[in-house]
Amino acid sequence: MSSLSQKKISRLKRQVRVRKKIKGTAERPRLNVFKSAKHIYAQLINDVDGSTVASASTLLDEVNTGLDYTGNKEAAQKVGAALAKKALAKEISKVVFDRNGFLYHGRIKALAEAARENGLSF
Repeated sequence: MSSLSQKKISRLKRQVRVRKKIKGTAERPRLNVFKSAKHIYAQLINDVDGSTVASASTLLDEVNTGLDYTGNKEAAQKVGAALAKKALAKEISKVVFDRNGFLYHGRIKALAEAARENGLSF
């Protein structure tokens, strides 16, 4: 018996299927999102170099100040806004969105919309 749940197996299958189609470049990095029960993480990845251009998460003090809980939509919006500001500081305005196999609703959607509102386009 596998220790992975069917829900996680389904997410990993979606992740592989999507990852075959999208690649991040220096001009248009991949915005990768990961969520756990308590936190949400986002990073801009240049797949050509294999390097992370910018990152933000609810673990950062600049993001989690004023938050009661870091595993909700409000926290995801702050992460999206913080990542967009970091990207614009590095003159990156276009990205490829990688939801990492997660369904596009809830916290993932809130992070993406906050990033769009703060200047990123995808």
